Amino acid sequence: MRVGAERIRDLVLSLRNFSRLDEAAMKPARMEEGLDSTLLILRHQLSEQDQYPAVEVIKEYDTTPETLCYPSQLNQVFMNILSNAIDAMRGYDNPITTPQIHIKTLRHGDDKIRIKIADNGCGISDEIKPQIFDPFFTTKPVGSGQGLGLSICYQIVVDKHQGRLWCRSKVGQGSEFTIEIPYCSPERETLAS
Repeated sequence: MRVGAERIRDLVLSLRNFSRLDEAAMKPARMEEGLDSTLLILRHQLSEQDQYPAVEVIKEYDTTPETLCYPSQLNQVFMNILSNAIDAMRGYDNPITTPQIHIKTLRHGDDKIRIKIADNGCGISDEIKPQIFDPFFTTKPVGSGQGLGLSICYQIVVDKHQGRLWCRSKVGQGSEFTIEIPYCSPERETLAS
C-alpha cells in the first residue's frame, strides 16, 4: 500500500508540475523537471503494450539553469513531440523492435537552451518535412490525428518564447526535434524590472 500511495503521490505532483495551472505568467523553470514530469505522465504509453516492446528513454541532461518561460506551454510541446515519437515507432506496418527516445538538454552559447528529442522511428520524408509545422497537416490515418500538435508546438516555441523549433529526419532512421529558447535568468529579469 505504501508503494502504491507513493506512486500516486508522484503522479499527482507530476501532473501539477506538468500543468502548472497556477502559473499563467512567465516563471523560472528547469527544462529537465518539465521533461521528467512529461515522461512520468507518458509512462504507460512508453511501457510494453500488446505487440509493442517498451520504449527505452535515454536521458542526457546537462543541468541547465532555471530560465524564465511559460512552463506549462513548454510541457505541452514536450508532450506533443514525445507522443509523436512513440507513434512513429509503433504506428506503422513495421514497428521498431528496439524503440528508443534520446532526450538531451544543453546550454548553447551564453544565451540559449536547447532540448533535443530524437527517436529511431520511421522518419519523415524530405517531401513532407516542410509541411510538418503547418496547421491541420498530418500523416496519421483519418481519425487518428488532427494535425495541430506540431503547429501548436511551433507557435509556443517561436511566438511565445522567441525561440526556434526544427526537425532533422531521415526515412527509416528516425527524427530529431530541436527546441531552442532564449535563456533569461530570473535574476536578470528582476534587475530589469
